[in-house]
Amino acid sequence: MMYAQHQPSAPALTLNTLREENTCYCHSGGVSQNNGHAGFRSAFLDLATGRVFLSCFANGNPAPVHLLDGLPDELVLERSTEGRILAIKETVIAGFLRAEMFYTREQAAQWLAGH
Repeated sequence: MMYAQHQPSAPALTLNTLREENTCYCHSGGVSQNNGHAGFRSAFLDLATGRVFLSCFANGNPAPVHLLDGLPDELVLERSTEGRILAIKETVIAGFLRAEMFYTREQAAQWLAGH
């Protein structure tokens, strides 16, 4: 698995973080709705381990957008009283998997802009 080196920029990844990122990249290939046709799949990269996790629903089925509920317990920092994931480790970033390579939102947007 290949990926670029990145430094964590926030204390934890939350649902609000994902919403803010979606707003920031809404008119580019940095969101799932704009890049799925090119083979990008919503994923998360743990910078501490280099492991990539595809975004999934809580039941394990692949999700078409970034969701926290399908991530493994080892990444979870906080859950709601109902068990939904509210925050994950600060070393995890949202991005995309395409052809076995992880792309940040910015990298996916740049890739699509060039194609």
